[in-house]
Amino acid sequence: MKNSTLIKGTAAIAVGAALLLGGSGTLAAWNDSVSAAPGTITAGTLDVAKTAAGVWKDRANNTIADISAYRVVPGDKLTFTQDVDVTLTGDKMAASITALGTGESNGFTSNNVSITGPSLTVGGTAIANNLTQSANVQKVTATITFEFLSGTSGQSDVNKTYDFGNIGFTLQQVVAGDGLVPKPAGA
Repeated sequence: MKNSTLIKGTAAIAVGAALLLGGSGTLAAWNDSVSAAPGTITAGTLDVAKTAAGVWKDRANNTIADISAYRVVPGDKLTFTQDVDVTLTGDKMAASITALGTGESNGFTSNNVSITGPSLTVGGTAIANNLTQSANVQKVTATITFEFLSGTSGQSDVNKTYDFGNIGFTLQQVVAGDGLVPKPAGA
């Protein structure tokens, strides 16, 4: 019987110690805590908006009232300018503007035309295409050039059309510190 009482007593001590260690009881260990207030993180803004209709001009800088009625010939160089408002807010924010809908396979033989741009100006001064944060909305003029190359020979591209019906301008964030490389879509 003595062994049975000894075993029961040892089991009771073990259960009590387990309750103290893993349960709501504590051994003599101090602890303390403190909370921090790290603040709130706020995202910046990236926005591009068209402010008025774009304008076509010929090589002599004459405004073309109706581009669909104008007939180009080899050697013609036309420019399209579009004013846009650019808003970039955020520490280290930078972005580039690209033009969509200007592909060279749009009706003409690709070797007979040259499409360039957009080149950018602010207040008539040329700027680099990596725009950076500004306290105010940036008034940017984007220019695209269409040139029907003078080397076009024979009857190549007679009566062809080049549809600029829906040029789009995309403002794409570039990652600061990574050589200003555009972030991939969906990244």
